[in-house]
Amino acid sequence: MRIDDEIQSSKFEDNFHKAVINITYTYGWLNNTFRCQFEKYNLTQQQFNILRILRGQYPKPATVNLLKERMLDKMSDASRIVDRLVQKGLVSRCTNNKDRRAVDIRISEVGLDILSKLDVEFKTSDILKNNLTEEEAGILSDLLDKMRG
Repeated sequence: MRIDDEIQSSKFEDNFHKAVINITYTYGWLNNTFRCQFEKYNLTQQQFNILRILRGQYPKPATVNLLKERMLDKMSDASRIVDRLVQKGLVSRCTNNKDRRAVDIRISEVGLDILSKLDVEFKTSDILKNNLTEEEAGILSDLLDKMRG
């Protein structure tokens, strides 16, 4: 559905304004789609993002700074998100052997298991496959990269 119909308005200053409104609306649409999947496992999108980063590092640990650098949402409080994941038993925290001030964070077996289940149940590509070809998805991604300069 076109953005004009979704928000029931066609009063845009220009196509730049319309594009910003459309990106913002689509961001909310994607968040709602993701939230429904993550709620089954009592996860937020930011927690899922950290688990994915940790799985990519596995079996090596990560630091909070590494997580902050790689997170999609740069405004997230990574250390607080890690605290919640530790409480849920999805990650572990231990002191770095080389630098006692640093803390190593590793994904647990439970965390790996949840991600494996999500991998089967929910493929992010499925969100776009119904309405875009793979080539169109590539073009969209390239345009978004270009927009951010």
